[in-house]
Amino acid sequence: MFRNIIQYFNKKNLKDTKYEFLFDKTSNDEYVCFDCETTGLDPKKDDIVSIGAVIIKNNTIIASKRFVKFVKPKTKLQADAIKIHHIRVCDLEDAEDINVVVEEFLNFIGNRTLVGYFLEFDIAMINKYVKPKLGITLPNKTLEVSAIYHDYKIEKIPQGHIDLRFNTIMRELQIPNLGKHDAYNDAIMTSMIFIKLKNQPKVKIN
Repeated sequence: MFRNIIQYFNKKNLKDTKYEFLFDKTSNDEYVCFDCETTGLDPKKDDIVSIGAVIIKNNTIIASKRFVKFVKPKTKLQADAIKIHHIRVCDLEDAEDINVVVEEFLNFIGNRTLVGYFLEFDIAMINKYVKPKLGITLPNKTLEVSAIYHDYKIEKIPQGHIDLRFNTIMRELQIPNLGKHDAYNDAIMTSMIFIKLKNQPKVKIN
């Protein structure tokens, strides 16, 4: 009920009616898993340098419909960020403008539920560009895999410490590591985590 009220006012504040499809009723068997690589870790100051996303349908990753885009940032790439994603300034010479990429991303995700690992950060980065453009933040439902994993593990280890690090979750669920750290590979691996958890007997996806 509370979400419906928020969605009602969100839709009223939408600047561009061509994006009303974001408010369409969601399908229970389709999701978009995505990940962003950035110039740093502050959504207010830093910029996106790449977005990777895939569609999940009926427990299958539709890799043929992948979304992979590199973005030319306005802020400087920080050394710590480069150490993580290995994207250098020279790698972004032919990258696209963020306003173009965001439009394409919105059309890609549609009204689907968004899935990710520590998704709050990625959503904040996307909203940094969506809010000025649409007058609203992303209205899509979201699912955080680390939270789903926590609830799954707490059944087995009540009141115990649960390690939510990405590599730990991968290892515990026996998900193959694709090696290279980039937005698309991370989206694929996170999708595999989500599908594995989603099909556990006691796990409920709301």
